[in-house]
Amino acid sequence: MATFRLQGTRVLAVDLAGEAVKAKNGAMVAYDGEMTFKKMTGGGEGLRGLVTRRITGEHMAVMEVRGTGTCWFADRATEINLVRLTGETLHVEASNLLATEPALRTGTTFTGLRGASQGNGLFTTTVEGSGQAAILSDGPAIVLRVTKQTPLTVDPGAYVAHTGNLRQHLQSALGWRTLVGEGSGESFQIRFEGEGLVYVQPSERTTIGGQL
Repeated sequence: MATFRLQGTRVLAVDLAGEAVKAKNGAMVAYDGEMTFKKMTGGGEGLRGLVTRRITGEHMAVMEVRGTGTCWFADRATEINLVRLTGETLHVEASNLLATEPALRTGTTFTGLRGASQGNGLFTTTVEGSGQAAILSDGPAIVLRVTKQTPLTVDPGAYVAHTGNLRQHLQSALGWRTLVGEGSGESFQIRFEGEGLVYVQPSERTTIGGQL
């Protein structure tokens, strides 16, 4: 079984004993042993995935890495976070997904206005099953728990991913304090309700919502 482990916070080491993992195309920085690399279509989901991603506009360039030894992955010195799934679904932007264990399945899902507010489009990538996924963040990500008693509001530019049974909707942050120049400057926010975890990065992407 492939083993994921972090070396520092910006390099992912994957130990392989004949298995294959899916990783972001071009993210390999070094390897030892014997490895083969093959570019995959449709985000690693084959022809159906290729068609789906072209229709939805959600792009993910993926390669299969197979062999015996250790392969190291990184992407522009960004921080790497390991997420262990036990049957649930991880929602993450394609650009933030670095690698997945072979047992995990990837797909796409509709996000609606939430995705549009982030400047990422109306669809996002899903990872399902049991195993580990490595996701990227601009700076060390924090993991915030959402419960029925404690909903969470997030800046769209800081959102990275989430798991669990969460409902989300976009809410306007415009008020009199914003209009007189004393507000936070964030015109739209994402509100999460239910039970789950939200991954947030300490750096904001430029988003449509933040510019309105």
